[in-house]
Amino acid sequence: MSRRPYRSRKNRRLAMIVGGLAFLGIAAALVLTAFEDSVVFFFSPTDLTEKAIGPDRRVRVGGLVEEGSVTRGPGDGEVRFLVTDGNTTMPVRFVGVLPDLFREGQGVVAQGRLAGGTFEADEVLAKHDETYMPPEVADALKKQGHWQPEQAKKGGGS
Repeated sequence: MSRRPYRSRKNRRLAMIVGGLAFLGIAAALVLTAFEDSVVFFFSPTDLTEKAIGPDRRVRVGGLVEEGSVTRGPGDGEVRFLVTDGNTTMPVRFVGVLPDLFREGQGVVAQGRLAGGTFEADEVLAKHDETYMPPEVADALKKQGHWQPEQAKKGGGS
């Protein structure tokens, strides 16, 4: 009497499927781990002060450049300014050339690291025309109740 083999065709197929899913899971975990270092999250000044963000983590902070807050440093193109979402103000330090459209009262997104209560920016992005506001900044301002929709409609923008 012949005995049926331990591994039937059905069991081999199930083992192949489980093995394939395990391989895909490991591959996805490796890809997500590799991307973790390059992902940059957006925060409003209020969010940034409320959350515990490590000094080595790159983030973006956005809001409006507070009126009268832009000061030029003693050398090497250092600029300091305040970014506000209406509730909280965050000091920002940037060394470099600011975008041509950077000015007080306008929307801005700065990318960098938080160091000792000051945001050390290595990149500053400013709005590019009369009707544009970075979506993250607009959402944060809406959440804080400081969104001015009449500014978005100015100039016939959509």
